[in-house]
Amino acid sequence: MKRFITLSLLAVAGLTMHAQTPTAKTSTVKTLAKPDACFWAALPKVTTVPTGKKTNKTTVVWPSTENNSWHENMGMITNVPTIDNIEDVFPDRWISGEESFSPVIWQLTEENNETVLHCYLRMPADVVENFWLCSDECVILDKESGTIYRSRRTVPDCYGKVFSFKAKKGSMLDFQIVFPKLADGTKEIAIYGVPNWYMRGMNVDLTTQSGHFWEDYRGQEAYDSIPQFHKPHLVSEAKNYDKDKHESWAVYDDAHLIKPVTDGTYAMWCTPEATYLAEACEMNWMREYFSRGGNVMLIDQQGHQYKCKGVLNYPNDKLFWNEGVTGDHFAVVCIFEPIPLELENITIVVPEGEPFAMWGADWSGKVQGLNIKELRQNQKLFQYHPRVVVK
Repeated sequence: MKRFITLSLLAVAGLTMHAQTPTAKTSTVKTLAKPDACFWAALPKVTTVPTGKKTNKTTVVWPSTENNSWHENMGMITNVPTIDNIEDVFPDRWISGEESFSPVIWQLTEENNETVLHCYLRMPADVVENFWLCSDECVILDKESGTIYRSRRTVPDCYGKVFSFKAKKGSMLDFQIVFPKLADGTKEIAIYGVPNWYMRGMNVDLTTQSGHFWEDYRGQEAYDSIPQFHKPHLVSEAKNYDKDKHESWAVYDDAHLIKPVTDGTYAMWCTPEATYLAEACEMNWMREYFSRGGNVMLIDQQGHQYKCKGVLNYPNDKLFWNEGVTGDHFAVVCIFEPIPLELENITIVVPEGEPFAMWGADWSGKVQGLNIKELRQNQKLFQYHPRVVVK
Protein backbone atom coordinates (compact mmCIF):
# COMPACT_ATOMS: atom_id res chain seq x y z
CA MET A 1 0.00 0.00 0.00
CA LYS A 2 2.11 2.67 1.22
CA ARG A 3 4.93 3.20 0.87
CA PHE A 4 0.51 2.54 -3.30
CA ILE A 5 2.35 2.91 1.08
CA THR A 6 -0.14 5.29 1.84
CA LEU A 7 -1.82 8.44 0.39
CA SER A 8 -4.46 17.68 1.28
CA LEU A 9 -5.02 19.63 -1.35
CA LEU A 10 -3.73 23.06 -2.40
CA ALA A 11 -4.60 25.13 -5.44
CA VAL A 12 -1.40 25.90 -7.28
CA ALA A 13 -1.14 28.90 -9.56
CA GLY A 14 1.46 29.32 -12.23
CA LEU A 15 2.53 25.66 -12.32
CA THR A 16 3.72 25.72 -15.89
CA MET A 17 5.82 28.77 -15.17
CA HIS A 18 7.96 26.47 -13.01
CA ALA A 19 7.84 23.45 -15.32
CA GLN A 20 10.28 23.57 -18.19
CA THR A 21 7.54 22.93 -20.73
CA PRO A 22 8.13 24.02 -24.32
CA THR A 23 4.40 24.66 -24.90
CA ALA A 24 3.70 26.50 -21.65
CA LYS A 25 1.98 29.79 -22.58
CA THR A 26 -0.82 30.05 -20.04
CA SER A 27 -0.77 32.57 -17.24
CA THR A 28 -3.60 30.97 -15.26
CA VAL A 29 -3.76 27.41 -14.04
CA LYS A 30 -6.74 26.09 -12.15
CA THR A 31 -6.20 22.94 -10.09
CA LEU A 32 -9.08 20.51 -10.50
CA ALA A 33 -7.83 17.53 -8.48
CA LYS A 34 -4.87 15.66 -7.02
CA PRO A 35 -4.58 12.16 -5.51
CA ASP A 36 -6.00 11.90 -2.01
CA ALA A 37 -3.09 9.69 -1.01
CA CYS A 38 0.44 9.05 -2.25
CA PHE A 39 0.82 5.49 -3.50
CA TRP A 40 4.22 3.98 -4.20
CA ALA A 41 5.11 1.59 -7.00
CA ALA A 42 8.12 -0.69 -7.19
CA LEU A 43 10.59 0.31 -9.88
CA PRO A 44 12.12 -2.07 -12.44
CA LYS A 45 15.67 -3.29 -12.00
CA VAL A 46 18.33 -0.72 -12.81
CA THR A 47 21.11 -1.89 -15.14
CA THR A 48 24.50 -0.20 -15.15
CA VAL A 49 26.14 0.24 -18.55
CA PRO A 50 29.89 1.04 -18.67
CA THR A 51 30.64 4.18 -20.68
CA GLY A 52 34.41 4.12 -20.57
CA LYS A 53 34.34 7.35 -18.60
CA LYS A 54 34.59 8.05 -14.87
CA THR A 55 30.86 7.54 -14.44
CA ASN A 56 28.62 4.76 -15.71
CA LYS A 57 25.20 5.14 -17.31
CA THR A 58 22.19 3.52 -15.66
CA THR A 59 19.13 2.35 -17.53
CA VAL A 60 15.80 0.64 -16.89
CA VAL A 61 13.47 -1.18 -19.26
CA TRP A 62 9.88 -0.48 -18.25
CA PRO A 63 8.39 -3.92 -17.52
CA SER A 64 4.74 -3.28 -18.38
CA THR A 65 5.47 -2.18 -21.96
CA GLU A 66 8.74 -3.86 -22.93
CA ASN A 67 6.79 -6.30 -25.15
CA ASN A 68 4.32 -3.74 -26.53
CA SER A 69 5.06 -4.79 -30.12
CA TRP A 70 1.67 -3.71 -31.51
CA HIS A 71 2.60 -0.04 -31.19
CA GLU A 72 5.36 1.77 -33.03
CA ASN A 73 8.53 2.36 -31.04
CA MET A 74 9.62 5.91 -31.86
CA GLY A 75 12.94 5.55 -30.09
CA MET A 76 14.52 8.26 -27.98
CA ILE A 77 12.52 11.47 -27.45
CA THR A 78 13.72 14.78 -26.11
CA ASN A 79 12.23 17.85 -24.45
CA VAL A 80 10.41 15.98 -21.70
CA PRO A 81 9.15 18.67 -19.31
CA THR A 82 10.62 18.70 -15.82
CA ILE A 83 9.39 20.32 -12.63
CA ASP A 84 11.64 21.62 -9.89
CA ASN A 85 8.98 22.54 -7.33
CA ILE A 86 7.16 19.23 -6.83
CA GLU A 87 7.19 19.75 -3.05
CA ASP A 88 5.26 22.98 -3.60
CA VAL A 89 2.65 21.10 -5.60
CA PHE A 90 2.42 18.42 -2.89
CA PRO A 91 3.48 20.23 0.30
CA ASP A 92 2.02 17.57 2.59
CA ARG A 93 3.45 14.49 0.88
CA TRP A 94 6.62 12.50 1.34
CA ILE A 95 7.80 12.53 -2.27
CA SER A 96 11.42 11.52 -1.76
CA GLY A 97 12.35 8.12 -0.41
CA GLU A 98 13.74 4.73 -1.28
CA GLU A 99 15.29 4.46 -4.72
CA SER A 100 13.46 1.17 -5.35
CA PHE A 101 10.08 2.95 -5.23
CA SER A 102 8.49 5.77 -7.15
CA PRO A 103 5.61 7.96 -5.93
CA VAL A 104 2.56 7.65 -8.18
CA ILE A 105 1.47 11.28 -8.31
CA TRP A 106 -0.53 13.39 -10.74
CA GLN A 107 -2.48 16.60 -11.01
CA LEU A 108 -5.50 17.52 -13.11
CA THR A 109 -5.64 21.16 -14.15
CA GLU A 110 -7.49 23.55 -16.43
CA GLU A 111 -5.16 25.53 -18.71
CA ASN A 112 -5.76 27.54 -21.89
CA ASN A 113 -9.39 26.41 -22.05
CA GLU A 114 -8.30 22.74 -22.00
CA THR A 115 -8.02 20.06 -19.34
CA VAL A 116 -4.48 18.82 -18.67
CA LEU A 117 -3.47 15.71 -16.77
CA HIS A 118 0.06 16.09 -15.38
CA CYS A 119 1.66 12.68 -14.75
CA TYR A 120 4.80 13.07 -12.65
CA LEU A 121 7.64 10.53 -12.76
CA ARG A 122 10.81 10.62 -10.71
CA MET A 123 13.65 9.54 -13.01
CA PRO A 124 14.85 6.13 -11.73
CA ALA A 125 17.97 6.04 -13.92
CA ASP A 126 19.77 8.01 -16.60
CA VAL A 127 17.74 6.33 -19.36
CA VAL A 128 14.27 4.77 -19.41
CA GLU A 129 13.45 2.49 -22.33
CA ASN A 130 10.19 1.12 -23.76
CA PHE A 131 7.89 3.49 -21.92
CA TRP A 132 4.21 4.10 -22.68
CA LEU A 133 2.03 7.06 -21.81
CA CYS A 134 -1.34 6.91 -23.58
CA SER A 135 -3.34 6.65 -26.84
CA ASP A 136 -6.94 7.10 -28.01
CA GLU A 137 -7.98 4.80 -25.18
CA CYS A 138 -7.12 7.59 -22.76
CA VAL A 139 -10.39 9.36 -21.90
CA ILE A 140 -12.16 11.20 -19.11
CA LEU A 141 -15.68 10.03 -18.37
CA ASP A 142 -18.22 12.37 -16.78
CA LYS A 143 -19.94 9.84 -14.51
CA GLU A 144 -23.09 11.92 -14.16
CA SER A 145 -23.79 12.82 -17.81
CA GLY A 146 -21.95 9.95 -19.50
CA THR A 147 -19.97 12.38 -21.69
CA ILE A 148 -16.57 11.03 -22.77
CA TYR A 149 -13.69 13.46 -23.30
CA ARG A 150 -11.01 11.87 -25.48
CA SER A 151 -7.35 12.83 -25.10
CA ARG A 152 -6.06 15.14 -27.86
CA ARG A 153 -2.29 15.12 -27.60
CA THR A 154 0.62 14.77 -25.22
CA VAL A 155 3.59 16.86 -24.13
CA PRO A 156 6.10 15.74 -25.25
CA ASP A 157 4.71 14.32 -28.49
CA CYS A 158 4.57 10.59 -27.79
CA TYR A 159 0.88 9.92 -28.34
CA GLY A 160 0.14 6.27 -29.12
CA LYS A 161 3.82 5.33 -29.30
CA VAL A 162 6.34 3.38 -27.26
CA PHE A 163 9.40 5.51 -26.57
CA SER A 164 12.60 6.00 -24.58
CA PHE A 165 13.89 9.10 -22.83
CA LYS A 166 16.79 10.31 -20.75
CA ALA A 167 17.19 12.85 -17.97
CA LYS A 168 19.15 13.38 -14.80
CA LYS A 169 18.56 10.54 -12.36
CA GLY A 170 16.27 11.70 -9.56
CA SER A 171 14.75 14.59 -11.51
CA MET A 172 10.95 14.89 -11.66
CA LEU A 173 9.44 14.65 -15.13
CA ASP A 174 6.06 16.13 -16.04
CA PHE A 175 4.31 14.16 -18.78
CA GLN A 176 1.15 15.98 -19.87
CA ILE A 177 -2.01 14.61 -21.49
CA VAL A 178 -4.34 17.23 -22.96
CA PHE A 179 -8.15 16.83 -23.12
CA PRO A 180 -11.02 19.13 -24.10
CA LYS A 181 -12.20 21.44 -21.34
CA LEU A 182 -14.63 19.72 -18.98
CA ALA A 183 -18.11 21.15 -18.82
CA ASP A 184 -18.75 23.64 -16.05
CA GLY A 185 -20.31 21.97 -13.04
CA THR A 186 -18.75 18.57 -13.67
CA LYS A 187 -18.65 16.80 -10.30
CA GLU A 188 -17.37 13.25 -10.65
CA ILE A 189 -15.18 11.74 -13.34
CA ALA A 190 -13.20 8.61 -14.09
CA ILE A 191 -9.88 8.58 -15.94
CA TYR A 192 -8.94 5.68 -18.23
CA GLY A 193 -5.97 4.65 -20.34
CA VAL A 194 -2.89 5.72 -18.35
CA PRO A 195 -1.62 2.34 -17.09
CA ASN A 196 1.70 3.50 -15.65
CA TRP A 197 -0.23 5.77 -13.29
CA TYR A 198 -2.78 3.06 -12.45
CA MET A 199 -5.58 4.92 -14.22
CA ARG A 200 -7.93 2.24 -15.50
CA GLY A 201 -11.15 3.80 -14.34
CA MET A 202 -9.70 5.88 -11.51
CA ASN A 203 -12.42 7.89 -9.76
CA VAL A 204 -11.94 11.62 -9.18
CA ASP A 205 -14.29 13.82 -7.15
CA LEU A 206 -13.99 17.36 -8.48
CA THR A 207 -16.11 18.74 -5.63
CA THR A 208 -13.41 17.75 -3.13
CA GLN A 209 -10.52 18.05 -5.62
CA SER A 210 -9.38 14.52 -4.84
CA GLY A 211 -8.96 11.27 -6.68
CA HIS A 212 -8.29 7.73 -5.56
CA PHE A 213 -6.96 4.71 -7.38
CA TRP A 214 -9.18 1.83 -8.35
CA GLU A 215 -9.03 -0.20 -5.12
CA ASP A 216 -8.98 -3.65 -6.71
CA TYR A 217 -6.12 -2.68 -9.03
CA ARG A 218 -4.23 -0.90 -6.29
CA GLY A 219 -4.50 -3.87 -3.97
CA GLN A 220 -2.93 -6.14 -6.57
CA GLU A 221 -0.28 -3.89 -8.07
CA ALA A 222 0.80 -1.06 -5.75
CA TYR A 223 3.42 -1.50 -3.05
CA ASP A 224 3.60 0.50 0.16
CA SER A 225 6.60 2.58 1.08
CA ILE A 226 8.73 1.39 3.98
CA PRO A 227 6.95 2.57 7.16
CA GLN A 228 8.60 5.29 9.21
CA PHE A 229 8.41 4.69 12.96
CA HIS A 230 9.77 6.79 15.82
CA LYS A 231 12.86 5.01 17.15
CA PRO A 232 12.65 4.25 20.89
CA HIS A 233 15.44 5.29 23.23
CA LEU A 234 17.66 2.53 24.57
CA VAL A 235 18.02 3.25 28.30
CA SER A 236 20.30 0.30 29.02
CA GLU A 237 21.54 -2.60 26.94
CA ALA A 238 21.04 -6.25 27.83
CA LYS A 239 23.83 -7.53 30.07
CA ASN A 240 24.57 -11.26 29.88
CA TYR A 241 20.96 -11.80 28.77
CA ASP A 242 19.11 -14.50 30.67
CA LYS A 243 15.36 -14.90 30.26
CA ASP A 244 15.09 -15.84 33.93
CA LYS A 245 16.96 -12.76 35.18
CA HIS A 246 14.95 -9.62 34.52
CA GLU A 247 17.87 -7.38 35.49
CA SER A 248 19.71 -8.66 32.40
CA TRP A 249 17.02 -7.48 29.94
CA ALA A 250 17.41 -4.37 27.78
CA VAL A 251 15.39 -1.32 28.85
CA TYR A 252 13.70 1.15 26.46
CA ASP A 253 11.61 4.27 26.76
CA ASP A 254 10.28 6.97 24.38
CA ALA A 255 8.45 4.37 22.28
CA HIS A 256 6.48 5.00 19.07
CA LEU A 257 3.24 6.07 20.76
CA ILE A 258 -0.12 5.79 18.97
CA LYS A 259 -3.69 6.74 19.79
CA PRO A 260 -5.54 4.12 21.89
CA VAL A 261 -6.88 1.26 19.76
CA THR A 262 -8.57 -2.06 20.41
CA ASP A 263 -6.32 -4.71 21.90
CA GLY A 264 -4.85 -6.92 19.17
CA THR A 265 -4.99 -4.28 16.41
CA TYR A 266 -2.51 -4.82 13.58
CA ALA A 267 -1.43 -2.85 10.50
CA MET A 268 0.56 -4.06 7.50
CA TRP A 269 2.92 -2.49 4.95
CA CYS A 270 3.79 -4.57 1.88
CA THR A 271 7.05 -3.79 0.06
CA PRO A 272 9.02 -5.86 -2.49
CA GLU A 273 11.74 -6.57 0.08
CA ALA A 274 9.73 -7.22 3.26
CA THR A 275 6.34 -7.24 4.94
CA TYR A 276 5.99 -5.02 8.01
CA LEU A 277 3.38 -6.02 10.60
CA ALA A 278 2.78 -3.49 13.38
CA GLU A 279 1.05 -4.56 16.57
CA ALA A 280 -0.51 -2.20 19.10
CA CYS A 281 0.76 -2.81 22.65
CA GLU A 282 -0.80 -1.41 25.82
CA MET A 283 1.07 -0.29 28.93
CA ASN A 284 -0.74 -1.60 32.02
CA TRP A 285 2.13 -0.46 34.23
CA MET A 286 4.79 2.23 34.07
CA ARG A 287 7.41 -0.49 33.45
CA GLU A 288 6.35 -3.60 31.59
CA TYR A 289 8.09 -6.44 29.78
CA PHE A 290 7.46 -7.56 26.21
CA SER A 291 8.90 -9.94 23.62
CA ARG A 292 8.21 -10.23 19.91
CA GLY A 293 9.61 -11.98 16.85
CA GLY A 294 11.44 -15.29 16.93
CA ASN A 295 9.54 -18.15 15.34
CA VAL A 296 6.44 -16.09 14.59
CA MET A 297 5.38 -16.62 10.97
CA LEU A 298 2.75 -15.72 8.40
CA ILE A 299 1.05 -18.51 6.43
CA ASP A 300 -1.06 -18.05 3.31
CA GLN A 301 -3.97 -20.21 2.17
CA GLN A 302 -1.67 -22.39 0.05
CA GLY A 303 0.46 -23.17 3.09
CA HIS A 304 3.44 -21.00 2.13
CA GLN A 305 5.30 -19.73 5.19
CA TYR A 306 6.81 -16.26 5.55
CA LYS A 307 9.34 -16.16 8.35
CA CYS A 308 10.02 -13.30 10.74
CA LYS A 309 13.33 -11.63 9.84
CA GLY A 310 13.50 -9.36 12.89
CA VAL A 311 11.83 -6.71 15.00
CA LEU A 312 12.12 -3.02 14.14
CA ASN A 313 14.14 -1.13 16.79
CA TYR A 314 13.64 -3.81 19.49
CA PRO A 315 15.34 -7.16 20.29
CA ASN A 316 14.25 -10.13 18.24
CA ASP A 317 12.86 -12.99 20.36
CA LYS A 318 14.23 -11.61 23.62
CA LEU A 319 12.44 -10.15 26.60
CA PHE A 320 12.86 -6.42 27.12
CA TRP A 321 11.48 -3.71 29.38
CA ASN A 322 9.53 -0.71 28.13
CA GLU A 323 9.12 2.33 30.36
CA GLY A 324 6.34 4.85 29.92
CA VAL A 325 3.06 5.96 31.44
CA THR A 326 0.21 3.67 32.40
CA GLY A 327 -2.31 3.80 29.56
CA ASP A 328 0.26 4.34 26.82
CA HIS A 329 -0.32 2.54 23.53
CA PHE A 330 2.74 1.97 21.38
CA ALA A 331 3.72 0.00 18.27
CA VAL A 332 6.02 -2.99 17.90
CA VAL A 333 6.81 -3.92 14.29
CA CYS A 334 7.85 -7.39 13.13
CA ILE A 335 9.55 -7.71 9.75
CA PHE A 336 8.60 -10.73 7.65
CA GLU A 337 9.63 -12.07 4.28
CA PRO A 338 7.70 -10.36 1.45
CA ILE A 339 4.24 -11.69 0.62
CA PRO A 340 2.63 -11.68 -2.85
CA LEU A 341 0.43 -8.65 -3.47
CA GLU A 342 -2.43 -10.75 -4.78
CA LEU A 343 -3.01 -12.34 -1.36
CA GLU A 344 -6.27 -11.33 0.30
CA ASN A 345 -5.88 -13.10 3.64
CA ILE A 346 -2.99 -14.25 5.79
CA THR A 347 -2.70 -16.17 9.07
CA ILE A 348 -0.29 -15.17 11.82
CA VAL A 349 1.05 -18.01 13.95
CA VAL A 350 2.63 -17.11 17.29
CA PRO A 351 4.14 -20.16 19.03
CA GLU A 352 3.73 -20.59 22.75
CA GLY A 353 6.59 -18.93 24.57
CA GLU A 354 9.14 -20.80 26.66
CA PRO A 355 8.45 -20.42 30.42
CA PHE A 356 10.56 -17.85 32.23
CA ALA A 357 10.94 -16.66 35.81
CA MET A 358 8.77 -13.58 36.24
CA TRP A 359 5.65 -12.74 38.18
CA GLY A 360 2.52 -12.95 36.05
CA ALA A 361 4.32 -14.55 33.10
CA ASP A 362 1.79 -15.90 30.58
CA TRP A 363 3.17 -16.46 27.12
CA SER A 364 0.43 -18.38 25.34
CA GLY A 365 0.52 -18.84 21.57
CA LYS A 366 -2.14 -17.88 19.05
CA VAL A 367 -3.29 -18.48 15.50
CA GLN A 368 -5.22 -15.57 13.99
CA GLY A 369 -6.60 -14.95 10.50
CA LEU A 370 -6.03 -11.46 9.10
CA ASN A 371 -7.51 -9.59 6.13
CA ILE A 372 -4.66 -7.88 4.28
CA LYS A 373 -6.78 -5.06 2.83
CA GLU A 374 -8.02 -4.15 6.30
CA LEU A 375 -4.49 -4.32 7.70
CA ARG A 376 -3.22 -1.89 5.05
CA GLN A 377 -6.12 0.44 5.78
CA ASN A 378 -5.08 0.36 9.45
CA GLN A 379 -1.80 2.12 8.64
CA LYS A 380 -3.35 5.44 9.63
CA LEU A 381 -3.98 4.09 13.15
CA PHE A 382 -0.24 3.76 13.73
CA GLN A 383 0.79 7.36 13.13
CA TYR A 384 2.99 8.74 15.91
CA HIS A 385 0.90 10.42 18.62
CA PRO A 386 2.84 12.25 21.37
CA ARG A 387 1.70 11.60 24.92
CA VAL A 388 -0.49 14.18 26.67
CA VAL A 389 -0.75 13.99 30.46
CA VAL A 390 -3.01 16.31 32.46
CA LYS A 391 -2.05 16.73 36.12
